[in-house]
Amino acid sequence: MKRIVEIVPARPGWYARWRLEPEQTRCYPVSLWALLEEADGGGREVIGVDCAGQWPGAQDDGTGAEFVRYLFKTPDSGPPEDAEPTTQPHRTGAYPVPAP
Repeated sequence: MKRIVEIVPARPGWYARWRLEPEQTRCYPVSLWALLEEADGGGREVIGVDCAGQWPGAQDDGTGAEFVRYLFKTPDSGPPEDAEPTTQPHRTGAYPVPAP
């Protein structure tokens, strides 16, 4: 079992890419980073939780998607081409937010 050591908000521009089908991926903005540690105090890892509530290693996300990688795009360059279509840049172009 792992325990959460620390949680920090993710800066704008970080995305988690998931493979939905062999040739189809989808990116979601990362909301926060969590530092996890093994119960015995051993190995540590950092995971990102995206705005859809998914993270690598989650057992119950129900999507069947496979985590591919994290990626960073400068906020002024816009979201990745495979970004979830319900997210749009904030008026300043800095923060992805759900579409109204």
